[in-house]
Amino acid sequence: MAFLKPDLYYSSVRAIDLETLARAGVRVLLLDLDNTVLPRDSNVVPDEMRAWAAGLRERGFSVCLVSNNWHERVRDIAAELGFDLVDHAIKPLPFAFLRALRLEKATAKEAAVVGDQLFTDILGGNMLGMRTVLVAPLSQTDLPHTLLLRRLEALVLGERVPTS
Repeated sequence: MAFLKPDLYYSSVRAIDLETLARAGVRVLLLDLDNTVLPRDSNVVPDEMRAWAAGLRERGFSVCLVSNNWHERVRDIAAELGFDLVDHAIKPLPFAFLRALRLEKATAKEAAVVGDQLFTDILGGNMLGMRTVLVAPLSQTDLPHTLLLRRLEALVLGERVPTS
């Protein structure tokens, strides 16, 4: 179960205490896209998300989207936010995370994986020794297999609630 335990759990990416991550030596964020940065299937980046993304760079973080998605949409959003991208990730397998680390010229100890799913984002990050940050999903709409995994996630998380 340790591989499914996030280091931190927040209500959204904008609630993440970036100072805590920076003090821990994190300088790179590997972000999931769907239901983490934007609601699933959304193509519109709200102003507050655009401002949050710009604030990451101002604080010295480099960012790479690591997404299982492969559609043009993910490339457009990464470009709009100024993030690097590794798509076709096949998370939780380590290959895309390792590619993102090479792209950002970072070690696992310098990176945090941020996502909304225990069985992809958190498991993948924990297997490589990175800090992991779980965020509550932005919408309840998802693929059928993900909705099934959400039920298992609820059992794993138990009474744990995200920090606002």
